[in-house]
Amino acid sequence: MEITAGGLLEVRITPADVGKRVSVRRVEAVGSGSPEFTDTVGVLTSWDQGVLLITKKDGQSVRISESSLVAGKIVPAAPARRRGPAASFEELSRVAARAWQPLESEPLGDWTLRAAAGFTRRANSVLPLGDPGIPLDDALARVTSWYARRSLPAYVQVATGAAGTQEMLGAELERRGWVNEVSAEVRIGALAPVGDVDAPAAEAVRLTRVPDEEWLGRYGKVSDPDLARRMLVEGPSVWFAALPGGRAIGRCVVDGRWAGFAAVTVDPAHRREGLATAVMAALARRALEEGASAAWLQVETDNPGALTLYDGLGFARHHTYHHYRAAS
Repeated sequence: MEITAGGLLEVRITPADVGKRVSVRRVEAVGSGSPEFTDTVGVLTSWDQGVLLITKKDGQSVRISESSLVAGKIVPAAPARRRGPAASFEELSRVAARAWQPLESEPLGDWTLRAAAGFTRRANSVLPLGDPGIPLDDALARVTSWYARRSLPAYVQVATGAAGTQEMLGAELERRGWVNEVSAEVRIGALAPVGDVDAPAAEAVRLTRVPDEEWLGRYGKVSDPDLARRMLVEGPSVWFAALPGGRAIGRCVVDGRWAGFAAVTVDPAHRREGLATAVMAALARRALEEGASAAWLQVETDNPGALTLYDGLGFARHHTYHHYRAAS
């Protein structure tokens, strides 16, 4: 926090700083002893009627009374990673979109409306990379109507926590009653260490271009196998991995320098045997052969087992995305 020469904290932000990344300190309690303070860093998404709304990098919104502020300042975007691949939010978003392609899409300004008969939220949500070209309320009306005609709920995918992400859009959706149903981290890391990991079972992994019935059965999220297969094979260079007996599976999409991992699933009877690592190692080795050098994946924030696995393989959070659903 800013401290003046006289040792005093200062509030150096105003409502004109809405949309900027800030750091604030507020007083929580003042009793007979020393006051307690809490610090918050994030994007200032509103300052209205004496209340500040700050969206943290994980998407959590914090409401702060203006009267409780004791310090505040504008801060620069989080520093770029010093290890592993460098990537912008927009680059990663477009790579991820190519890895989960919808059956149909329609532009709305810089937004893309995507639908795939309900198979995965990623392929059935709006990707809002920019301005819709019309007022937000009109854009959201178009969105809800477009999905209603397809008998689908309306979702908008919103990202937080990196330069260029969409904290302001998320705050506007919340003000309109849209509900954040699920959040996931986008993680990135160097690809070679994943391929180099000591995983003897990787030698038994079978790689194919099309998922078979056993693969789809282990994936476990399929009500229409033909639709799922049609969706899953789409992408620049798609590989499916499986261990005999469907003990573990995975999917990888190679797209230029990027290898995207998904659908890494292990039979519950064979967990803690290193099979997920083996599947990823086999896929990474194939992606390295195709010229990829960087890796990305998406993992829901309430999946501690997967988060631990990816920590161990060197993946670090780049940003978080959230699927907001239109109010009923």
